[in-house]
Amino acid sequence: MTQQRLLLQKRVATANGITLSQKTATIKVGTTKQVTVAANPTNASDASAVVSATTFSSSDEAVATVTNDGTITGVAIGSATIKATSGAFTAEVAVTVTE
Repeated sequence: MTQQRLLLQKRVATANGITLSQKTATIKVGTTKQVTVAANPTNASDASAVVSATTFSSSDEAVATVTNDGTITGVAIGSATIKATSGAFTAEVAVTVTE
């Protein structure tokens, strides 16, 4: 009985954050790389909603741009931070763009 209750509690837990598939990325000018987002915990009852509500932004679009599916494009040599936001949750990827 106790084990059953624990399983039910795990299933109804809500997300307490988001993570990205990587924390750093190096890409070349003109190439792309996609990062993916996951809710923490991944089995949270609202995981799907948290992931689908995520938006992305770049700290410097002259260096790297990002679409809302997490596809990063290298624009010019330099560094930028890609930020994923879902409600109050955020996660970042440090991007270096090379030749």
